[in-house]
Amino acid sequence: MQGRRHCRRDCDHRRSGSGAKGDPLNRQRHPVLRIQQASISNQPRGHRLRRVLPAILSFALIFVASATARAQKSRAEPSPTPKVTPKSEEQERVRVFTEEVRLPVVALDQYGHYDPTLVVDDVLVLEDGVAQQIRSIQRLPVNVLLLLDTGNQLGLKNTNITSAVALRLISGIHDGNRIAVMQFAERPELLQAFTTDKSAITKVLRTKLRSGKTSRLSEAIAAAADQFKDTPAGTRHIVLITDGVDTPGGRVTMANALKQLNSIQASVQVISYTLLERQTLQTQTRVIRGGDGVQRDANPASNPVANGDPTLPPGTTRTPGFKIATIDTDVAMRRKRKEYERATRDSEKQLKAIAEESGGQIWLPEKTEDLLSEAESVAHDIGSQYVVTYRPTRPLASAKAGDYRKVEVASRRVGLYLRSRRGYVVPNP
Repeated sequence: MQGRRHCRRDCDHRRSGSGAKGDPLNRQRHPVLRIQQASISNQPRGHRLRRVLPAILSFALIFVASATARAQKSRAEPSPTPKVTPKSEEQERVRVFTEEVRLPVVALDQYGHYDPTLVVDDVLVLEDGVAQQIRSIQRLPVNVLLLLDTGNQLGLKNTNITSAVALRLISGIHDGNRIAVMQFAERPELLQAFTTDKSAITKVLRTKLRSGKTSRLSEAIAAAADQFKDTPAGTRHIVLITDGVDTPGGRVTMANALKQLNSIQASVQVISYTLLERQTLQTQTRVIRGGDGVQRDANPASNPVANGDPTLPPGTTRTPGFKIATIDTDVAMRRKRKEYERATRDSEKQLKAIAEESGGQIWLPEKTEDLLSEAESVAHDIGSQYVVTYRPTRPLASAKAGDYRKVEVASRRVGLYLRSRRGYVVPNP
């Protein structure tokens, strides 16, 4: 027993080290630490772990908390980012940018020729009766869309004639201007997007026009308006070759189509078939048609034969080669023609209103040959246009989107004739 006690003391002494040199805690200088270590070493191993473990866990928790705090601090201080402009400020900038009205103005001299000398002092612009300060007058390349009616319900339209008219028109438009072509019958169809290549336009007009059985004019106007989204205001032109009769049942009402048309502020030029068609329809709707079997002589005294029939007026004679009459028994077709004739009268009024509201004109040829000369007149009208800009005295930002403002343009110079649109719709900001 005594030997075991000596052995334990020797072992404990070796475990704890001997002397001050092997003591890392320098227990020779700190007797308190030496006593605590001795008391701990005299305790069982499990008891010592239970006392040390809380200290280790506390140190680990402190370390984790410190690392987490450093990570959160680094995330809470990100690199500087560009300042985001508030939405209201951005909208205000857009409104200020659009505080300008661009009016297409046709300038002609007293002989109806284009006037190349127009200056700011020559023009007076009134908006809702108030004079405006003009900022600039300039000539800009134009964007012209040919909108061609190829519907042929009653056989009254001829695509070959329509093609010839369109070809004559583009020949009068100066190089460098952009042209597009759209035809419509059962539906609108874009044949050529805007281009300055006249040869491409010519090819389309000669090869791609097709007849249809209906005319969806309202859909065509809406589709045409969509083509001008990326074009500057004041340079937009639509040339409409049609009789203006809109076949019912389309997907777009005429009211909505005209609303879209007004929103793009395009000038509309119309070459109308209405007068030509009415002349044809009036002949076709007669119950009795054809010659009366009578030949009239311009000089009755020189024609004794013409005076030989006592049943006829002087200067006339009956000739077997003349048809007496033909009777139209197709009542349904005759009714349809009469309805279409009435429709052309209504459509003509509507086309005239559209053209004049936009600053354009309507042409009503009486003969087929007149169509070509009217096409030249349209090209001349487009080529006589300026763009007049002004900042309205009543800011657009104070108006509601969709409000209408009346515009009047007058000449300050004798012998100068000006024509422009009658008003515009305040656009969305």
